[in-house]
Amino acid sequence: MPIDELRILDAIVTRASLDLVTKITPADLTKPTPCSAWTLHGLLAHMATQHHGFAAAAEGETDLGHWRLLPLGDDPVETYRASVKRVLNAFVPHDLADRKFALPEFSTEVTFTAEQALGFHFVDYLVHSWDVAKTLGLPITFQQEVLDAGLRFAESIPDGKNRKAPGAAFAPAVDEKGPSDLDTIVALLGRSPSWSRHEAVLA
Repeated sequence: MPIDELRILDAIVTRASLDLVTKITPADLTKPTPCSAWTLHGLLAHMATQHHGFAAAAEGETDLGHWRLLPLGDDPVETYRASVKRVLNAFVPHDLADRKFALPEFSTEVTFTAEQALGFHFVDYLVHSWDVAKTLGLPITFQQEVLDAGLRFAESIPDGKNRKAPGAAFAPAVDEKGPSDLDTIVALLGRSPSWSRHEAVLA
């Protein structure tokens, strides 16, 4: 996919995640999420940290410290907003396609092309937008071109034993279908399309 097209799609899902995050109240931060290891506070900290990590990678940084979990501080929404601004700005440079990205979450042994890195970021925040929407009980929709690209990326990510390793970017695929392409994407990347925050509280 051309890097300029991928930049646009990535910005769409990243901004969608921010739109959802701005609706979070302090009481929401303790709610369970489709990412079973995290409450909404933990998920939000992860999302903000990843933005900073990808931004650092786009700027040529390789230090693992850029991926260390960041505190959300007294205003989690503003902390997240700042992380979104940083990563979107980091993906702007005209020579981005020529850069190599160090992404320790995916591999500490190789670097990735800009297209690969933006693809990872795009599909990650497509799914994380769904995570936040589900947690808050809010609807979420995307243009078909976003979903088409999301399906291609989700189908291309290997569903092997690495997905069961500690710190894996995605859980094993779920054999569960929903009525939409977004349901298919989240199932391919380890979420149950039928996840309910009410059921998670009772579990």
